[in-house]
Amino acid sequence: MIRRRFPWLSYLVVVTGAVLTVVPFLDMVMTSFKGPGEAGTLPYRFLPEAFDLSNYRAAVDQLDLPVLFRNSVVATALITGSVLLTSSLAGYALAKLRFPGRNFIFRLVLSTMMFPPFLFFIPHFLILVHWPLAGGNDLLGRGGAGLTVSIAALAVPFLVNGFGIFLTRQFMLSIPDEVLEAARIDGAGEFAVWWRIVVPQTKPVVVTLGLLTFVDAWNEYIWALLVSTANPDVMTLPVGIQLLQDHVDPTRTMPIVMAGLVLSVLPVLILFLLLQKHYIRGVMLSGLK
Repeated sequence: MIRRRFPWLSYLVVVTGAVLTVVPFLDMVMTSFKGPGEAGTLPYRFLPEAFDLSNYRAAVDQLDLPVLFRNSVVATALITGSVLLTSSLAGYALAKLRFPGRNFIFRLVLSTMMFPPFLFFIPHFLILVHWPLAGGNDLLGRGGAGLTVSIAALAVPFLVNGFGIFLTRQFMLSIPDEVLEAARIDGAGEFAVWWRIVVPQTKPVVVTLGLLTFVDAWNEYIWALLVSTANPDVMTLPVGIQLLQDHVDPTRTMPIVMAGLVLSVLPVLILFLLLQKHYIRGVMLSGLK
């Protein structure tokens, strides 16, 4: 009723939300071009006095950028790929297969979404430390550092995602059972049914889940910081950017950190722009299902 009587109100809310979302990002970009002493001064200046790339050069010089990017890319790729694969397979099993305990397993998956991830960081770290036959450990997981010295430590706790299983399962419920039964009658096995029929129909949701997982994995900080304390060689980009504050001139700290953040955001922004059509469609379909 309010929307019909005051149509301009909807546009005002959308514009306000867009401004609140875009302005902080633009401020980060503008701050990355500011010179020494410009950031944080009063009266506040949104635009820099002169656009200078020295902050980007300083960020690259202070950071071992190729190594940090490599670690972030490898960890994010492992997490995203594993989450998409396990979520799709588990979602298909919970949505379309009949077996004892299915509902119990689904409720168990839902229960994992109730706990914050950092609650399990210490147990995960101890498991990785005592991983058998890795990092100098014996068969009983003693004598070495386990997987904590490997880049795999960045990804192992996040390889399976309860929300991803829930999302794909809910969407797969809308796929007609008759289509799957016809494929089985034609001689297709369950893996063939999943790969040839289910996966193509769930592409929008898979893209949406992939983007959400990619962003979370790329920006993960607390776990990456914990792992990098055991082995600095597996430090990721967010951790490296945070450590910039301890190694640069205090009068230039904020602009250089912002330059590092801009470099960190670019891969996520490019990926979103490339897949935004599928992402928006996936969000809409997920909401409808």
